[in-house]
Amino acid sequence: MPAGEREALLGLLDDPSPTVRRALLARFSERGTAAATLLQEIARSSNRVLARHASWFIEELKLSDPVAEFRSFIRSLNYELETGSLLLARTLTPQLDVGECRAEIDEISARCRELVAEPSTCREKCRIINRVLFHEWGFRGNVEQYTDPLNIFLDHVISRRKGVQISLSILYILVADRLGLQLEPIGLPGHFVVACYGDDAPFFIDPFDQGLFRDADEVLTLLRANHVAPKLSDLAPTTVREVLCRSCRNLAHHYTAAGDLAKAQIFSEFVDEFEATYERHLQP
Repeated sequence: MPAGEREALLGLLDDPSPTVRRALLARFSERGTAAATLLQEIARSSNRVLARHASWFIEELKLSDPVAEFRSFIRSLNYELETGSLLLARTLTPQLDVGECRAEIDEISARCRELVAEPSTCREKCRIINRVLFHEWGFRGNVEQYTDPLNIFLDHVISRRKGVQISLSILYILVADRLGLQLEPIGLPGHFVVACYGDDAPFFIDPFDQGLFRDADEVLTLLRANHVAPKLSDLAPTTVREVLCRSCRNLAHHYTAAGDLAKAQIFSEFVDEFEATYERHLQP
């Protein structure tokens, strides 16, 4: 933003006139990212008067700093999978309509609920989820463009109906949760699946492979086929912290491969923040 325009806008920021405020709202809206950057800078400044007015414009324009918000989420240690996934998505798409994303997941879950005949076992409910997600809605693994970073962001997975192992697993868990079915994320070496421990025998679901069911031995065989020496601990649930950290790690790799080093740096810093926060939490 040119220095002259910047100074003119700042000079009017605390003007109480409704006419001036409407004009500023229109101008800030036109300037998009540049206006958001300016207002966020002022909102964090030591000038309390201008900071208060800048915060008002940020709220009115629905502007925020999604990167800072996700960092705050990391530092909070209050990790919840759906909230974290949507906050992560907003780091790429600040204008994301979070309510619309949640509504889409609600709609998928409502369709599943229509098809569930109680009493049903967990396996039977997962078969219903498979039918709705992979056949009626058409979700699939993006094998053609596996390293496309958009495969990891939940909103793009929902809109494009395709993703990678970790993002499809997250979506599967969120749908199941709305059905009252508790599933667990399983971060295998080089792969990602979902586990169900609710029936007599645990089983594993591979959302990247159209919801294929596997037992524990079959999962270990899969790891061996991928040249990984399996351990029983590989089948243990993965924490929400590590699911989101792994998503960021993948994004850092994919953006690096795509040559977008600025975005790669952002997600690499998120990984560092997760690890540093965890280390601080462990200290007595």
